[in-house]
Amino acid sequence: MKIRLSACLLCLLAGAVAGPAFALDFPARKPGLWEIQTGDGTGKGPAGAHTMQQCIDAASDKAMRDMGQGMGKDMCSKQELRADGGKLVMDSVCKIGNTTATSHAVLSGDFNTAYRMESKSSYNPPLMGRAEGASVMEAKWVGPCKADQKPGDMVMSNGMKMNVLDMMNTRPKK
Repeated sequence: MKIRLSACLLCLLAGAVAGPAFALDFPARKPGLWEIQTGDGTGKGPAGAHTMQQCIDAASDKAMRDMGQGMGKDMCSKQELRADGGKLVMDSVCKIGNTTATSHAVLSGDFNTAYRMESKSSYNPPLMGRAEGASVMEAKWVGPCKADQKPGDMVMSNGMKMNVLDMMNTRPKK
């Protein structure tokens, strides 16, 4: 259950990754249906790849970027984004419960047809028994959203469907 929950959280963050606003703005993603595969880069074991689909339009993509920015303000003491040779490089230091996560990520792609993020993190104290972690996220635009989908809809690899915008609107306000 912990692995599924963390995979779900990773997928939610993957949707928001097109996003937290730092000193440099992330490019907006092309509206439509995106297929996002996340994993540890090896494709092996319980941390192997998970694939989800996400339907977005300009407003839902912006809302997810704003959500990522809010999460970053609440959890992170450092968030830096810079352009480096046609790629975006992110460095962050964030609190996850009692653990401090120090992460470095590199994003590449055009955000119209595909993008990729490779990240490495260290956890102090270890998070769920791990002192280090790596992940790879690959996203590709697959076409218009399906007829039964609305912006914000995500379909997880296990078939579970949720709407991130609805979840954001029902969470308690601070």
